[in-house]
Amino acid sequence: MPNSPFTNFGHGLRRITAPNPSPMTLHGTNSYLIGTGEVALLDPGPDIAAHATALRNALHKGERISHIFVTHAHLDHSPLARPMAAALGAKIYAYGPATSGRSPQMQALADAGLIAGGEGIDSTFTPDIMLADGDTVSHGDWSLTALHTPGHLSNHLCFASGTTLFSGDHVMGWASSLVSPPDGDMAAYMTSTRRLAAQSWQIIHAGHGDAITAPANRLAFLIHHREQRETEILAKLTQGTRTVQSLTQALYADTPASLHPAAQRNVLAHLLDLIQQGRVTAHPSPSFSAQYSLA
Repeated sequence: MPNSPFTNFGHGLRRITAPNPSPMTLHGTNSYLIGTGEVALLDPGPDIAAHATALRNALHKGERISHIFVTHAHLDHSPLARPMAAALGAKIYAYGPATSGRSPQMQALADAGLIAGGEGIDSTFTPDIMLADGDTVSHGDWSLTALHTPGHLSNHLCFASGTTLFSGDHVMGWASSLVSPPDGDMAAYMTSTRRLAAQSWQIIHAGHGDAITAPANRLAFLIHHREQRETEILAKLTQGTRTVQSLTQALYADTPASLHPAAQRNVLAHLLDLIQQGRVTAHPSPSFSAQYSLA
């Protein structure tokens, strides 16, 4: 059952789903209005005029959007932030531009010419106010604490409001997140997910799909899923040298071919993590065309 374009959860929380459904976004990008009176807008979404109108229409009489928060700089999450900020006189809060927070390994790959793929980087995105891990912004009846959770994207933030987590694309209920190097980083993703799993959440509101009402179970599943995929890759490499393409064809045999390009990104992310762990080597150097074998 698709998300309703508008869902009122009560207690000042409203979800407005953008009209951008796709295999990567499910029913569309979820934007959230948080609080009452002067409210926070979390993840404005793509620059679609109808969505901007829907966000305004979701406000109650006398309300205004006073703060705009962005979880990460992908084209389905951040482009509407600047037009909305200009129209409303609000400031944009985020970790930083799209490449902020890259690890040295991923920066080296980017410098070597590895191009990102997947959901599309919003390369022009720049916040007005940069948030560090643990920073809290409070206004009126709402408060949001930034948690830097690189992995899906290096500048990704989740936001905590008490025991409620707004997880952006790091945790979703309908699918695992795409991790697409060099902007996606599997080692960082696992560290971030384990960090979230160590905390007690009552509910998770994700960037796509429905609310996650059993957060501990979902986080445990996502960690297990990635660990299992790593084990499968290592098992294939015990049989001999492999390429990203051949590993993807073997591991994603039941996945539609149209999704294999995204799957290849995830496989490469796992291989780069395994190289960092010293368990896999790439010949001549890490890339999509390289040959991979056990170290």
